[in-house]
Amino acid sequence: MKFDEIQIRVRYGETDQMGVVYHGNYALYLEMGRVEWLRRLGISYKSMEENGIMLPVVSLNINYKKSAGYDELITVKTMLNKRPTSKIEFDYEITNEQGEILTLASTTLVFVNMKTLRPVKAPDYVMNLIDEDVK
Repeated sequence: MKFDEIQIRVRYGETDQMGVVYHGNYALYLEMGRVEWLRRLGISYKSMEENGIMLPVVSLNINYKKSAGYDELITVKTMLNKRPTSKIEFDYEITNEQGEILTLASTTLVFVNMKTLRPVKAPDYVMNLIDEDVK
């Protein structure tokens, strides 16, 4: 499946006293990556919610390899490696300007009907856009 990349300049407020990115901020970087991955396909969280579907994270796995520091330009690569069902799974690779891997991560999100709060299969319009992107 296709991937998408975004670049983020590490802001001072995202770092700890040692000048490195606080570990909790990586979850936000991953969210930024997947939101832009979806947007590139023509899907926004806002439009999904307007259609009664939300996508809560049910699993988050982060493996820190190397620190990112203040004012570094990092790249978040977001990949979808298999076709969604009632869940959608993303893999991530965060690198620095030298191309060194800083972080490897994965998330699993579940398509949930906002009225019933029950899992549902991925909406057809999402699947159609994903299938078209693979071609």
